[in-house]
Amino acid sequence: MNVDDLVREALREQAAEQPPAGPGFADRVFAVRRRRRTRRLVTVVAVTVAVAAVAVGVPLLDSGKSDVRPANVVDPDKVSGHPSQSPPQELIAAGHAALAAYYIPTTVKKSATESVSERTYWLLDQKTGTYVKAPKWSFVAIAPGMKTAAVLERTLPASRIGLLDLASGEVKRWIPVGHKVGGLSFSADGRKLVATTYTYNPDAEFHPADPNANVGEPARPSVRSGFYVLDVASGKGPWGPVDVGDGQRADGRNGMINNRQDFALTRDGRHVWGGVPSDDIGKLFYDFSGTEVPAPTGADKYRSWYIQAGVSPSGKLVAGDFAGQQWHTSSYVTGSATGAKTEVHGQELLAWADDRTLIAWDIGKGAGESEFHQRLVLVTIGSDKEVPLSGFRKGTDVSAGRWQPVFAQR
Repeated sequence: MNVDDLVREALREQAAEQPPAGPGFADRVFAVRRRRRTRRLVTVVAVTVAVAAVAVGVPLLDSGKSDVRPANVVDPDKVSGHPSQSPPQELIAAGHAALAAYYIPTTVKKSATESVSERTYWLLDQKTGTYVKAPKWSFVAIAPGMKTAAVLERTLPASRIGLLDLASGEVKRWIPVGHKVGGLSFSADGRKLVATTYTYNPDAEFHPADPNANVGEPARPSVRSGFYVLDVASGKGPWGPVDVGDGQRADGRNGMINNRQDFALTRDGRHVWGGVPSDDIGKLFYDFSGTEVPAPTGADKYRSWYIQAGVSPSGKLVAGDFAGQQWHTSSYVTGSATGAKTEVHGQELLAWADDRTLIAWDIGKGAGESEFHQRLVLVTIGSDKEVPLSGFRKGTDVSAGRWQPVFAQR
């Protein structure tokens, strides 16, 4: 029985007991057809915005007429898994989520006291459905719709951001920045880009010249300096400085954070948020000028900076931490309205395929089981079944060659 058959069987068993698809599901499926039927009625302003967006590859405003990608790349009902492949060579996807890229980090020694973790990316070639090495980029963020990527060149932090056309592999436009950038994140609609600024390479690590010296790890202030919120169509947007500090803040909270701690937009696109792992509250929120604002209510309140899956398509659920209560490996899913938690299979939740199904890391079972022996699986809330999507990763979390997934909405 293949992956598609397993998924169909699991969904049929749960169809009677699961609620209907979340609001807006049908709208997303038929959006292209509606746009074609109604394009003559669109206002001049809407047309102008659409043209500007298409010029930089913003997928949500594209009519779809020129989309020549294979059906298994764009079809939200298609499940593509390759349980024998690790790292994957062919498309991995389920529902609205696709593995748009992956990277392998390599530690490069720069001096006796400094090393840098450098990423080598493999990007999905959507014409062939295979992953192709792209050694030129140090950081890649994929826009929803998987037509555009924002990229940074090899040396970090970078003084410009490239907008890469994923169909042609060419950078269509460069966005210069006055404050150097080390991390990128698209908004949920693909129209905005958050660029986190750093004063030094955020992937640099420092250590004593004498590895046998009995010296504790020295405290190091964060090199994160702020963020840009850029309009993708124009490349324009404000820079918000963020003073993290190097010790106790005026309000008594510790200001130390990880070297790399990238910012992102809230689900509604109104604020920027970023993790503060040494702080009890876990994250802080800002307006676009860099001024701290109160934490919002709803889904963003429950988001964790280190959980990739984030908020479900409907906004009703938020992927959470490892649970391990109901099953040996499971994670929490939190209701955004009530805060109520439930468990779903999976060691680490990575992406929402739909409102009840997620892609996750999970570990192997039986002899030799290890928390690092992970593969991509498809899990469903309320189900005991897992559908394997990739082969197992080898080694530990610091082993060379361990690939890291980058998911995007297709």
